[in-house]
Amino acid sequence: MAPKPDRITAMQNIIEQVKRELPLKDPETFVCGPVGSCIGCPKKLLELVDSELCYWESAIANGETPQLGDISRFAKLCNNVRRGLIRNDALSNTNYIK
Repeated sequence: MAPKPDRITAMQNIIEQVKRELPLKDPETFVCGPVGSCIGCPKKLLELVDSELCYWESAIANGETPQLGDISRFAKLCNNVRRGLIRNDALSNTNYIK
């Protein structure tokens, strides 16, 4: 059984997985659809994840250690955004963030 990662490594693992699985830099996802066609705005959802991701990358680089609650909230946010993207057909249902 592998040892559990420390808090910094856990947050970095989530950040790497989010970068791989969510279309953060895909210009097609950052376009608003016709009025009334979205179920939650994919553009705003991805901007929220991107801002949190940038914050944690910067905080870790500056020596801040995330608390377990921070890690849990970030993972939950990413999972909720992923579900919103699936509802809008902006993402397939095969990937998930642990």
